[in-house]
Amino acid sequence: MSRTTDVVSQDRTQGRNQLRVGRLVKAHGLKGALKLELYTDNPERRFVPGAAFTLQVPEASPWHGKEIVVREYRVMNGNPVVFFEDVDDRNAAESLVRAILWMDQDEDETEDNAWFDHQLVGLDVVRDEVVIGRVVRVEHLPAQDLLIVKPTSTGSTDEVMVPFVEAIVPAVEVAAGRIIVTPPAGLFEELPESEDETTPSDTAE
Repeated sequence: MSRTTDVVSQDRTQGRNQLRVGRLVKAHGLKGALKLELYTDNPERRFVPGAAFTLQVPEASPWHGKEIVVREYRVMNGNPVVFFEDVDDRNAAESLVRAILWMDQDEDETEDNAWFDHQLVGLDVVRDEVVIGRVVRVEHLPAQDLLIVKPTSTGSTDEVMVPFVEAIVPAVEVAAGRIIVTPPAGLFEELPESEDETTPSDTAE
């Protein structure tokens, strides 16, 4: 299960705490609707008419630096669909595809699997009860979030990108100052060369 749901970023916009609640994945119909990939467990509460979102889009996008306001939220054929103010046709909707939606959130408002970036940064990374690194920052990508970890091994300067998904990060223990990881082989160390590998033998022509 992904832990990208409700991951909270601090100080993205003028010192505000913001919650990533969704990504616009596809234009729907001809009247400006967009299908949503939800990153919140409470879409009916988040996508109410009048709710405003900060858009995360490329700098070249005409929507860069702008906010957008919900006009209507529906579930159509099992898919969450949203309409926005001033997005009235399919062309306008298509210009928003792949945009990530952020909204302001109070720090004392929490949801399951929700953490502020500043809560994660600095946590020890623990595998099999051994500290193997420390979180130095969080990167928010369209597909998933990444924990950027500085390994504690002597002489290691490379940062490790750890996908923030439950299969790899099964537990976040903020009060204990640590996260528990079960990384796949090779994520934190180089895999040994296979003993089955053979070097080409010299052959006579």
